[in-house]
Amino acid sequence: MLPDLLLDAAYWQQRYVTGQTGWDTGRITPPLQEYFAQLGPPDGRRILIPGAGRAYEAEYLHGAGWPNVWVADVAPEPLQQLQQRVPDFPVEHLLLADFFQLEPTPPFDLLVEQTFFCALDPVLRPAYARQCAHLLRPGGTLMGLLFDTEFSQPGPPFGGSREEYRAYFAPYFNFVHFDTATNSLAPRQGRELFMCLRKK
Repeated sequence: MLPDLLLDAAYWQQRYVTGQTGWDTGRITPPLQEYFAQLGPPDGRRILIPGAGRAYEAEYLHGAGWPNVWVADVAPEPLQQLQQRVPDFPVEHLLLADFFQLEPTPPFDLLVEQTFFCALDPVLRPAYARQCAHLLRPGGTLMGLLFDTEFSQPGPPFGGSREEYRAYFAPYFNFVHFDTATNSLAPRQGRELFMCLRKK
């Protein structure tokens, strides 16, 4: 396991620049697209996608008319790629920032998790759950996908189990849905956990 101090902005920028982006599916994944489709018509809800990478989820939501979508990443390259793909995406909603330093001013209604949690050094997982709760309004939603598997190679990505994850989130969230995703991409079938959690 790499110590978290190596998983910094320079590390992730280098991964993008050199094309070491095996997690990048090139499009929004079906579980997230189906969840977004049932949100109803676009409204003023504030949506944050932390560790967004190339942010296909933000591109999808923006294209569907959601006005308050924010993305955060420590590496500039994926944010620049989003700007190139979606020139009218609000520049002020592109946050080149450390997720753990973000403040809820104002708080968010929805946080979207897609391959960020598994990229963090596992020692940061309790802090991740705490920061998600900090950024959300009471009753706000944390949804997305977690890998419910262990990987044979050293991370990132780092694997884990739903029992482990439940312990991190239980102090801050009520569990609306927390089970194996039924509509994952083929290479991830049976290895992804779909979560929908509500802040207490």
